[in-house]
Amino acid sequence: MEFTKVLHMNGGMGDASYAKNSLFQQKVILMTKSITDEAIPSLYNNLSPRETICIADLGCSSEPNTFLPVSQLIQTIDKERKNKGHKSLEFHVFLNDLPSNDFNTIFRLLPTFHQSLRKKNMDYLILQIAL
Repeated sequence: MEFTKVLHMNGGMGDASYAKNSLFQQKVILMTKSITDEAIPSLYNNLSPRETICIADLGCSSEPNTFLPVSQLIQTIDKERKNKGHKSLEFHVFLNDLPSNDFNTIFRLLPTFHQSLRKKNMDYLILQIAL
């Protein structure tokens, strides 16, 4: 049996989809927030120049959890940027996974992700996403 056929998620938004059955993964992502909040400011402060930040998820999911870690990283970096009085940043986000991943669902979730950034007063960010 092919490797890519064994390790894949059920795409779409149906009852059996990964998008509807990934609450456990979301909880694990949220549990790592304290680690991220501690490590990322140190990393940010060691970057030079601070104009563009690239974030890569090399095993992204195909549902809302895709943007949860990205959002946490952007918020943590932006908080540190504001604390230091630095100018706004441009973020490049790279999402990658097996070819069988349901990237169509990710595209449909982009407007929701952008709205969540706007609600957090982060709509000024320049955000580029490459799949």
